[in-house]
Amino acid sequence: MITLLDYGAGNVRSVVNAIERLGEKVRMVSAKQDILNADKLVFPGVGNFGNMMRILTTKDYVAPLIDYLQADRPFLGICLGLQALFEESEEAPGLKGMGIIPGTVKRFQIGLSVPHIGWNGIHIKKPSGLLNGLSGKEKFYFVHSYHVAPRETDVVLSTTTYGIDFVSSVRKGNITATQFHPEKSGEPGLFILKNFLGSGKGEERIPETPSKTCLAKRIIACLDVRSNDQGDLVVTKGDQYDVREDGTVRNLGKPVELARRYYEEGADEITFLNITGFRDFPLEDMPMIEVLKRTSENVFVPLTIGGGIRDFKDRFGKSYTALEVATEYFRSGADKISIGSDAVLIVEEYLKTGEKTGESSIETISAVYGNQAVVVSIDPRRVYISSPHETAHPVIETAYPGPKGEKYCWYQCTIKGGREGRDVDAVTLARVCELLGAGEILLNCIDRDGTNSGFDLELINSVKSAVTIPVIASSGAGSAQHFLEVFQHTTAESALAAGIFHRREVPVSDVKSFLKGKVEIRESGAS
Repeated sequence: MITLLDYGAGNVRSVVNAIERLGEKVRMVSAKQDILNADKLVFPGVGNFGNMMRILTTKDYVAPLIDYLQADRPFLGICLGLQALFEESEEAPGLKGMGIIPGTVKRFQIGLSVPHIGWNGIHIKKPSGLLNGLSGKEKFYFVHSYHVAPRETDVVLSTTTYGIDFVSSVRKGNITATQFHPEKSGEPGLFILKNFLGSGKGEERIPETPSKTCLAKRIIACLDVRSNDQGDLVVTKGDQYDVREDGTVRNLGKPVELARRYYEEGADEITFLNITGFRDFPLEDMPMIEVLKRTSENVFVPLTIGGGIRDFKDRFGKSYTALEVATEYFRSGADKISIGSDAVLIVEEYLKTGEKTGESSIETISAVYGNQAVVVSIDPRRVYISSPHETAHPVIETAYPGPKGEKYCWYQCTIKGGREGRDVDAVTLARVCELLGAGEILLNCIDRDGTNSGFDLELINSVKSAVTIPVIASSGAGSAQHFLEVFQHTTAESALAAGIFHRREVPVSDVKSFLKGKVEIRESGAS
C-alpha cells in the first residue's frame, strides 16, 4: 500500500494511475495520522510554494510530515514535493519550508524562457536505487520556474542543464525527490516509480550520463473535441476554423483512442481543445471530464485542456469561478489549462487601466497552481496595411504581400472561434498575459489553419521576441519539413499539429524520425 499526500492542488490523478499501473494500491492521506502510518509516502506537489505550505499548515500536516522525514522513512517528493524539503523559497519570501535539507529554492535567472517546460536529461552524480537501471539516454518531463539550491552537495543525486546546471533530484537516506515528473515522463518515468515501489532492488551503480543535458523540442498532438450532430463526442478538424463538411461535423475519431495512439507514437504532450458550444457551463460537460479521466489512465505525458475556462453563472443563477472550473479539470487529469477568448477580454480590460485586478482567470489560476499551469491560446489573423503609420499596433514588413500588394501587416486577435475580431494584437496580448501570470503561449494562425502550407514564422518570431515564456507554434503544419523549419528559423520551444496526425498523413513517429539528428528531440521508448 502506497500512501499519497494530496493537499488539494493540481493533478494527482496521473500519479495514482501510474502507481496503480505498476500493480500497487494507493491510499490517500485524509488525516495527519495517515502520514505517520505510511509504509511509503509519495508527495506530488504542484503550483505555488506559498500556497502549498499554507494548506499543509492549515491541515496540520507539517509536523507529522517532518516527523516522518526525520525518521528517515521511504519518501518520494515530486516537483514542489522536492522544494518543500528545503528551508525557504524565493517564491514565498518569509514563509518557511520543512527544512529537512539545508538550502533554498531560487527562481531561474537565465537568458532562456521561464518556466523551464519540456523534456530534458539528467546527469546522475551518485548511485541510488531510484535511478538504478537507467541507460543515461532518457529524458524526463520538467515544468517549473524555481530550482533547489542545497548548501550541501552530498544530497545531490542528479543535475540538469538549462542555462545553468541545476539540481534535478536529491537523496538523503531513504528520502528521495525529483524536480521532474516521473508520472508524466512516459516509460522511463514509470521505470523510476517502479524502482521506488520496489526500493530500488539490485546493485546500485552510476550509469554514464552526459555532464551537460539539452532541452528537447516538443511535438504536441492537438485534438479539437466537440459533440457531433448525433450528440457523440468526436475529434474534428476545421479548415480555417470551419469544422463542417457537407453540412455535418467532420468526425476524425474518438478522443481517448486517438490520444493513446499519439502517446504510443511518441507525442511529447497531448492537448484537448473543447470547442463545444456550452449551453450551460463546462462543469456539466461530463463527457469531456470523463475523456480526461480515461486518457490519464494510459497516457503518461502531459495533458492540456482548453475551452470554457472562465467565470460562469448557471441556469439556476449559481456562480462558478474560472478557478473552480480549472480545478475540476486538474482533478480529472489535466496538467495545464488553456484560456482563449477570455484572455482577449481580460487584456482589453487591463489596457483600459494598466492595473492588475487579481481577479481574472489568468491571475487566480496561476496564483494557486503556478504560471506553468496556465496556457494562453491566441487566435490571430493578418490585417494587411500599406504603411506602418496606418495603425498603432505592432507591424511587421512581410515577405508575403497582401491581396493588394500590401507589404505590411499586424496580427488581429479574435474570439468566439475566430468569428469576431478585436482591436488587440497578438504581440500585446502575449506580453500582457505573461504579466498577468500566464506561463506559456499557444500561438495559432487563422490564415494558415488547415492549409498545410507551414507555420507562420513571421508571427512566431514577432511574439517570441516580445515574451520570456515558452511559445507553442500552431496552425499550418503539412509535413515533417515544416516542423524542422519552425525549429530552425524561430526559437519556439514546441510545435503543435492536428489534422495531419488525425488523418495519418504524417504520423507523430515520422516527424520524430525526420527531426532526429537535426534538432534535439525526445526519443520515445528509451529505458
